[in-house]
Amino acid sequence: MRFMLDGLEVFFPYDFIYKEQYSYMQELKKALDAKGDCLLEMPTGTGKTVTLLSFITSYQLAHPETGKLIYCTRTVPEMTKAVEELKRVVAYRHEELRKDAVASGSDDTAAEATAAAADLLGICLSSRRNMCVHPRVMSNESDRERVDAQCRSMTAQWVRSRAEADPSVRLCEFFENYDRLGTDADLRGIYTLDDLKAAGQEHGWCPYFLARHAISFANVVVYNYQYMLDPKIANLVSRELEDKSIVVFDEAHNIDNVCIEALSVTLDRGTLEGAARNLGRLAAEVKRLKSTNAIPGNIRNAELFVRFMRHVVRFLKDRIKVAHVDSETPASFLHRMGTTLSVDPKPLRFAYSRLNSLLRTLEVTEVDEFAPISLVADFATLLATYPKGFMVVLEPFNSRTPHIPDPIMQLACLDASLAVRPVFQKFQSVILTSGTLSPLDMYPKILNFHPVVRASFEMSLTRPCILPLVVSRGRDQTPLSTKFETRDDQNVMRNYGDLVVQMASTVPDGMVVFFPSYSYMETIITAWHEWGVLERVEAHKLLFIETKDIVATTLSLGSFRRACDSGRGAVFFSIARGKVAEGIDFDRHYGRAVVLVGVPFQYTLSHVLRARLAFMRDHYHIREQDFLTFDALRNSAQCVGRVIRSKRDYGVMVFGDMRYARQDKRTKLPLWVQQAMRPAHLALTPELAASVTARFLREMAQPEDAEAAVGTSLLRLEHVKSLEAARLADEATAEKGVAVGGGAAGSAADAIREALAGGFAAEGDRAKPGSSDPEHAAAAATAEAMAAVSYPPRGAAGATGLGATQQSVSAPGAFSGLGGFLDADDEDDEDDAEWMHVLPAAASSAAGTAGVAAVSAGASAADVAAGEDVEDDPGVLSDEEALAAQAEAEAEGLEASSRKRPAPEGGRGLSAPKRAKAAADP
Repeated sequence: MRFMLDGLEVFFPYDFIYKEQYSYMQELKKALDAKGDCLLEMPTGTGKTVTLLSFITSYQLAHPETGKLIYCTRTVPEMTKAVEELKRVVAYRHEELRKDAVASGSDDTAAEATAAAADLLGICLSSRRNMCVHPRVMSNESDRERVDAQCRSMTAQWVRSRAEADPSVRLCEFFENYDRLGTDADLRGIYTLDDLKAAGQEHGWCPYFLARHAISFANVVVYNYQYMLDPKIANLVSRELEDKSIVVFDEAHNIDNVCIEALSVTLDRGTLEGAARNLGRLAAEVKRLKSTNAIPGNIRNAELFVRFMRHVVRFLKDRIKVAHVDSETPASFLHRMGTTLSVDPKPLRFAYSRLNSLLRTLEVTEVDEFAPISLVADFATLLATYPKGFMVVLEPFNSRTPHIPDPIMQLACLDASLAVRPVFQKFQSVILTSGTLSPLDMYPKILNFHPVVRASFEMSLTRPCILPLVVSRGRDQTPLSTKFETRDDQNVMRNYGDLVVQMASTVPDGMVVFFPSYSYMETIITAWHEWGVLERVEAHKLLFIETKDIVATTLSLGSFRRACDSGRGAVFFSIARGKVAEGIDFDRHYGRAVVLVGVPFQYTLSHVLRARLAFMRDHYHIREQDFLTFDALRNSAQCVGRVIRSKRDYGVMVFGDMRYARQDKRTKLPLWVQQAMRPAHLALTPELAASVTARFLREMAQPEDAEAAVGTSLLRLEHVKSLEAARLADEATAEKGVAVGGGAAGSAADAIREALAGGFAAEGDRAKPGSSDPEHAAAAATAEAMAAVSYPPRGAAGATGLGATQQSVSAPGAFSGLGGFLDADDEDDEDDAEWMHVLPAAASSAAGTAGVAAVSAGASAADVAAGEDVEDDPGVLSDEEALAAQAEAEAEGLEASSRKRPAPEGGRGLSAPKRAKAAADP
């Protein structure tokens, strides 16, 4: 579909668009118009990727001065998915512009339009291991270091110079062909990693270096977080990107941890011993070159550098010998080093760059063999560069071998903003987005930035496809929790086992169980094995378990999927902070239920975590408990979100801990999870949870009415046009000085909204009594408004001002004042009320706060304008009554909706005479 959104023409490659996608685009436009950063939380499975790509590429087309779109993902599969969606977007845009050119009848116009669409270049970049096509190099595909080393041994400049004098030196023919012809290639189109490899084999070019070269002139670049956040990699790849670029961090819920890992270094005795050996090799090589009088001028001081680094390594080997945990600041550590060695520690700041320069000059291709000294140089550079935001932590035991003395020294980054700060400072707009960013106010604090827009969106649904349940007690009324004091309680572990058995016997196909840690999973599985719980589970489904061995876990996942495909069903035991929780989807029949055992808090006895908590408390005024709760619940949301990957999917989310029933915990979950939680489902036992689950699954097994979603969850082109027409009519009314909503019942915008109230409802044959031809009314009103206010030409800048975008926007919706857009049927008022509270409706309306509250309760704009007391209308339940009726109905096994009293004819809380009176006499 092709439509106008706030004055911008958007090319969206599908015939329908979700409500939340439309709202998401509106918030994106505010941020891009303001040239600022934004934080957007969009429900899982609602098309976030295609929404981002469609809107931003359309924005680039309309605003040629805008720089690149740099799309950062966490994994290669996510990268591939993004590029495939980009292909679909660009192909649709190309076809639409071609049709325009044909319709215009001008060959010049046709050529110009085709070129505008076809010139877009999209490139993705990954490591050599994922892009190399050389047969000899790819024989070591699984070993990244070996692949990099072999590539350098055939492409390094000194190797190529040597080959000119010695034809026996082996070079990479793919790199040579690229260097000769590929740098001048006219690249167009969108390329996945596989596309680049295919093009490389076809033309004989190196895909890796071709992509590195193409980044400088590509319109869209897709790559891993590390290329933007890790300073060692970013300086090589992303340094030359223009400042006007738009940077997107997709799945950004863990971006603070990525930043911290990029700037943290851990050393142990083995690493320091390896570094000492590396320095011995370097010293010998420098001595050999000096003896031949062939030493280059740029390393005449190489001996001094090697000697200095030897002193540093010797100091580190002495300092790491600790009998108990110790920590100190970088300044204290450097002072101790300078005093002990009688040297100035300032040169440490350049240790990493000096080492790399030395390795290049010595023509070292086996760089992976010098990894230990590279790690020490990285440690030294970070230590001397950042006087604040770091802590040196020394521990006598390694976490992998806690009973064997193996001291470690960790330079721990405590301030996540240090890695991402250059990104915020350099680029025009930075977008952080994910399905699990709640609470939104935490990320600006821990990343130290100021978004101009922040928004969280609910999920518009025609049927409740997600069922969150809180199981807070066992069948014997034992409170369920993984708190430290109850962790070893056998009654708690037995009841958790009962919960898993009950769900396994109720849920068909696949089911996933997440535990807070490996140690707790091992403890409870051992107990379940002794008590026969695992046998009871295996009577219903096969059982698979995640381990720390990635290969074994991958094989287990494959067997799990085959068991689900065969109809046998399976349960997968996993870790809330493990690889499965972050990167594996259990969509469709692979995950009809997820059970979360406990709250996945971090290990609070970690000395690094304690140091980070103290830093955030002192510098960003974040309470320790607030951050720990935020971190645990974002991981909980990530786990339960694994089972929902689209609106047509469905699944049960079981929160197995009494702490989830607390208001202060639930409100930190994403808005789309909160909206599905019912009061009657907040304190269940395993038996009640299984009963509610069985009823839910029976309902989901019924055929879905696809047409019911049209106009409520799915919008057609005519719906979107009506929204834009209403916005334009509002702007025209405002320019004339007429107050919106206060006496403008006859305006074009109000006519559109009244028509939409009937027109959208009629989509599913749900028109109200008395609405003779709502579609005709909608069309007439839209035509009238559009005749008064025409669309701006394609490519024109957005008509909206920047005033609203200069401050944080907390309203999660964007259908301003569109009460009529919602379902106009009597049966969905409760859903409408839930949707309405996210709309920034009538922000400029004369009705004010009381008017918005009345509209949220189900009243029409005319009712509010007339000042009617809609709260006293007997046809609408209050919030308290609705909740009480719902809880009572759940207890009796009935549908809560059957308790709702019918609203009077005319809907929305007022009778038709009152509505007519309000419209006639505002």
